[in-house]
Amino acid sequence: AAELKLDRDPQVMQRIEAARREIIARAYAEKISEGAAKPTPEEVNKYYDDNPALFKERRVYQLQEIAIEVGPEQQADVRAKIAAAKNAADLVEKLKAANVKYAGNQASRAAEQLPMAAVSELAKLKEGESMVRTGTRGLTAVYVVAAAAQPVTLDRATKAIEQFLLNERKRKLLKEDVNSLRDSASIVYVGKFADADSA
Repeated sequence: AAELKLDRDPQVMQRIEAARREIIARAYAEKISEGAAKPTPEEVNKYYDDNPALFKERRVYQLQEIAIEVGPEQQADVRAKIAAAKNAADLVEKLKAANVKYAGNQASRAAEQLPMAAVSELAKLKEGESMVRTGTRGLTAVYVVAAAAQPVTLDRATKAIEQFLLNERKRKLLKEDVNSLRDSASIVYVGKFADADSA
């Protein structure tokens, strides 16, 4: 590659520069996030107590998910079908009859593997009940086929909670720093872009 002078190829040079910028940006992010304080035992205990669905009342779910491709104008009608369906199979029949596109999936997921917004909602559901999530391509109906209790003690959860809280603090510090940089940034338009009336 060196003999062929590929390191001087314009596209290769662009990639090298992009990689260099990414490495420097990561180093900067790490430097900023070093200022994050380690969570105290009290904060860990509070997080444990405030999130029973992840710890004390943690469950492992057998879920049936039906992703439904539907535009905003049809969502009310599809939500009504979901509410009227007795179970996932019944919903599939209703979707087929209405010629609505869907894709089914069955999975086993522990509470911590689910989106945070869905954990507390799923914790309230009994076997056979469902919830609806809105996504970029439509709706997803999630049916609880089975749910087995598998609680986690504070001792076992402490390290994971500490890491999670620390990562959240790092993210917050970095976001604040980036916002500060944006607020203080000076943008200068040059050449044809200097004309305020220019597109």
